[in-house]
Amino acid sequence: MGFFSFLLLGLIAGATAKLIIPGKQRGGWFVTLLLGVVGAMLGGWLGGLIFNVDLQSFFSLSTWLLAVGGSLIVLLIYGLIAGRRATE
Repeated sequence: MGFFSFLLLGLIAGATAKLIIPGKQRGGWFVTLLLGVVGAMLGGWLGGLIFNVDLQSFFSLSTWLLAVGGSLIVLLIYGLIAGRRATE
């Protein structure tokens, strides 16, 4: 998968993760892009480690599920850190 397709995957996965998690999250589209790309990388790494799957095909269902799952994890962690920092 190319660089720009990986960025597009990360942006869409991050936006999907934001839609799944209830409530209002901090950050705009750039933060969503960064968290989505980090989440896609995390999901791909965990998928390769646990399920022996990789993120090579853009149109593969496993690629999207792993990317969104990784983005959910990263977004939840970011929400905990950003929420704690806002209350201090």
